[in-house]
Amino acid sequence: MSERISIPARGRNKDTILDELYKLHLNDVPWKKGRAWSMVYYVDDEHQHLLEQAYNSFFSENYLNPFAFQSLKKMELEVIQMTASLLNGDENVTGTMTSGGTESIFLAVYTYRERARQLFPHIKQPEIVASSTIHPAFEKAAHILNIVVKKAAVDQNLRAQPQALEKLMSPNTILIAASAPTYPHGVLDPIAEIAAFALAKKIPFHVDCCIGGFMLPWVEKLGYPVAPFDFRVPGVTSISADAHKFGYGAKGASVLLYRNMNYLKHQFYVATDWPGGIYASPTLLGSRPGGAIAATWSAMQALGQDGYLRIAEEIMQATSQIRKALEDIPEIIILGNPVMNIIAYSTRDNQPDIFVIADQLEQKGWMLDRQQLPNSIHLTVMRQNIPVFDQYLEDLKASIIFAKEHPGATAKGNAALYGLMARIPFRGMVEKNVRKIFEELYDFSKTIPPQEEETASTLPPAPLWMGQLNRVLTAVARLKGFWKKRR
Repeated sequence: MSERISIPARGRNKDTILDELYKLHLNDVPWKKGRAWSMVYYVDDEHQHLLEQAYNSFFSENYLNPFAFQSLKKMELEVIQMTASLLNGDENVTGTMTSGGTESIFLAVYTYRERARQLFPHIKQPEIVASSTIHPAFEKAAHILNIVVKKAAVDQNLRAQPQALEKLMSPNTILIAASAPTYPHGVLDPIAEIAAFALAKKIPFHVDCCIGGFMLPWVEKLGYPVAPFDFRVPGVTSISADAHKFGYGAKGASVLLYRNMNYLKHQFYVATDWPGGIYASPTLLGSRPGGAIAATWSAMQALGQDGYLRIAEEIMQATSQIRKALEDIPEIIILGNPVMNIIAYSTRDNQPDIFVIADQLEQKGWMLDRQQLPNSIHLTVMRQNIPVFDQYLEDLKASIIFAKEHPGATAKGNAALYGLMARIPFRGMVEKNVRKIFEELYDFSKTIPPQEEETASTLPPAPLWMGQLNRVLTAVARLKGFWKKRR
């Protein structure tokens, strides 16, 4: 067992520290080279430098007390108003900035629970109604807040089904949620249809626009078909939109909007009997980094509507070309009908195995997001991906050929993690195994691996037991398929 790491007895030289940070970066995915299809939302080096300067200008400021830092208060309110305007909100639309989509969703769930407690105290077990493609942050929030999530199946195009959602409603329903668009497939749920019965039944309706809030408005302006999804739709009571995604702000910035203060007021928390004084918090966090607010405000000011529109046009043109190139590959199918720069693709009847293809792509240096139900590969097309797509396409075709020529190959490496999720029929086993991964990751009693050489590394493999279990399950699945065909 390695010796536990402690704070150095003597402070180290700052240049040595910065050099070590540089070396640590070498083990990360080279996202600037377009090798990752998610996570990093990037304009260019000039914009990146602006974000760094803006963030550092408010590096030490703590937005715990909005009255102490009037500058941050002004910027937050302006970001909220600019976002409300973008999403067609009127003068009554209000909200807060948060640290990200998960906090925005958590706060929306919390707000509607508190609202229900005040207005409908007879509801003892509150429920949320959503589709199976809703972001897991809703379930995470519900788990913490003791709320039941009732999920309806999506249709063959992976869209929420309004009638199925309506059937799940009960006297305990406090919230309906849908996506614009869904993260896995980029599919826009039928917001207007869902909002219609939400309004008729007087149930709040939250639209998760975390991935699309700062992209769909520009996509619509460019003439692409986008059905109304925002505050233009009567019945939509709140929207979450991540500014650190296609708002191109610094990480740690999302915006949560409500149609009016009658909803937002339930989000505030106030404690009056603490010896330290009155504690009040508009969001989940107490201390709030000023840098994220300043960087988001600066991004919006620097890009302007013309800048956002220009970048969206560039990305959407590339997305159309990428989608066409994928559709021209006989083995590939696009899942659903994506409305923006998100594409999920698989193989017809999973022949050849999409995760074997993913393994091959990863060996060629691509960072991939694997998805389940159905098995697929996710792409969020960003500016840094555009110059290297031809290489990606060439590697994809080569990977398909490999998978076809090796029909007995089974997914391994990182693909085993997500491939395992898709193949195991018992979800309890999935949860147990994933929890084991986290236990191993944070168990400091285990040996800490030595530092790798100072060169860029490939992505770390999944635990060996996952690959072994995955191969067993694959063999069982194939055996079942064989006997099914024999019948």
